Amino acid sequence: MTNELDVLIIGAGPAGLSAALRAAELGARTAIVTQHEVGGMAANDGPIPVRALAQAARLLREAQHLNRYGIAVSKPILDYPRLLARVREVVDDVVEHSTLRKQLERLGVDIYENAGVARFVDSNTVETATGLTLHANKIILSAGGTSRQLPIPGFEYTSTHSDAWALTSIPPSMIVVGAGATGVQVASIFQAFGSQVHLFQAGPRILPTEDEDVSTAVATAFRDSGMIVHESFGAIDSFDKTPAGVRMNFSKDGAPDSVDASLVIIAVGWVADTAGLNLHAAGIETNSRGYVQVDEFLQTSAPSIFAAGDITGRLMLVPQATHDGFVAASNAVRDRSMSLWDQTSPIGSFTEPEYAQVGLTETKARLTHDVIVTRVSFDETARTIIDGRTIGFCKLIVDRSTGTILGCHVVGERAVEIVQVVAIAIAAGMRVDSLAKVPLSFPTYAGILGRAAYRAAQQIYPEFQSAR
Repeated sequence: MTNELDVLIIGAGPAGLSAALRAAELGARTAIVTQHEVGGMAANDGPIPVRALAQAARLLREAQHLNRYGIAVSKPILDYPRLLARVREVVDDVVEHSTLRKQLERLGVDIYENAGVARFVDSNTVETATGLTLHANKIILSAGGTSRQLPIPGFEYTSTHSDAWALTSIPPSMIVVGAGATGVQVASIFQAFGSQVHLFQAGPRILPTEDEDVSTAVATAFRDSGMIVHESFGAIDSFDKTPAGVRMNFSKDGAPDSVDASLVIIAVGWVADTAGLNLHAAGIETNSRGYVQVDEFLQTSAPSIFAAGDITGRLMLVPQATHDGFVAASNAVRDRSMSLWDQTSPIGSFTEPEYAQVGLTETKARLTHDVIVTRVSFDETARTIIDGRTIGFCKLIVDRSTGTILGCHVVGERAVEIVQVVAIAIAAGMRVDSLAKVPLSFPTYAGILGRAAYRAAQQIYPEFQSAR
C-alpha cells in the first residue's frame, strides 16, 4: 500500500500528535504512524498511568490522617487488580478525549496504529513491520526514547520502569537503581503500596539535577517513610537470579556487598529509540550521545526530515515535546519559518513528598548573580497547617540588583502546582516586588509564594522595609 502525503509523522506521543495537528491545520495532507497505540509513552506507560498510581498512593497516605479530623474508618486495604483496572480506565479516557485524536480525525489525518517498527527506505519513504508503505514530501521523526541498558553481567534479570507500571501484584521488595525523576517516582509509589524499597544512586545525592536543598529534603522524607536510600553506593558488579527474585552485587572501594529483592528496576537514563529505523538509508545523522541531530529549526541532516521530542535528546518532558512538534510541523510545511525559542520550563514529580522547580538552582545562580534566597517552611503557612501537610518548603532565588526571579524550588504538597505560578511570573518578566503585591487567595498553597516574595522584596525595595 502506498500513500502520497505532504507530511508523515512517525510516532504518536505528545510530539507526534502535536506535529500532526499543526501540519493538518496548515492544510497539509497528513498521516501519523505509530508502532503501538496513539498516545505514546506519555499516555500508555508514562505520566498518565504514573499519575493515576500516584493518586492511589496519595489516597492511602491521606487515609492515615482521617482520624486527626474525627473520621473513623478501618485501615485501608489496597486491591491492586482493581487499581490497575482504574488506571486502564484513566488511560483509555485520556487517549479518547485528551490526545487530540478526535481533532486529528476531523482534520482528515490518517492514523495508522499498531503498525510495528517503521524503517526508512529512503528520505521520503517508510515501511512498517505490518507491510505498510508510506511516501511523503516531508517526514517528522518523533519515535521517542527507551530505557538505557547497562553492560553488566545478569542485566537480563532486571526490569524497566515500564515493567514496574505493568506489574499485576505488589512485590514484597524492590531495588530501584537510579534516583532521577523516573527512579524516585517508582520508589515512592511502591513504598507507599507496601514494598520494601532500596533506592540506589551512584552519585552523592538523589535527584542530582535538583537544588541541593530539594535532594536533601526528599531523601530525608524517603528514609522517614522506611525506604532505604543508598547514595554514593559504589558500582554494580553483577545481578544474579535467586529463588525469591534478584540479587544485586555491588562494591565500593574494593568492599563487596549485595542486596536481594523480588524485583530490580533500572532507571538510569533514557536514550533515543532508533533501533530498526534504518536512519542511514535516509541520511539522518546522530550526535555523540546517540540522539538524532537537529538544528534550530528541528531539521535533521536529511533536508526532508525533521525530528521532535525525546529522540532529539533535548529536555525530555511532555510540554517540551509538544512544543517541538509544533515547531517541526510549522517548518516542514512552511520551509523553516520558525526557530526554537527559549522556554521557561517548570519541572516536578508526583512523589511523596512532591518536589518541583523552575529556573536556576541556588548553586548555579550564585555563579553569575548576586542573589537573595528566601525560604518559607510549610509549617508556617495557614493552608498547609489546616491540611496537616507541614513537611516541605518553598525557596525563591532572586537577583539582588534587578529584583528578577531566577528560580523557585518547592518540596511538599502541591509543589508541582505552586511552581507553575512562578513559571508564569518568570515568563512574564515580573520582578519579585510585583509578585509580592499580588493578593493571592487565602488560605491556599500558592499563597506561600506571596510570603517568599515579600521576604525577598524587603531586602531590595524600601517600600517593603519596616520603619525600624
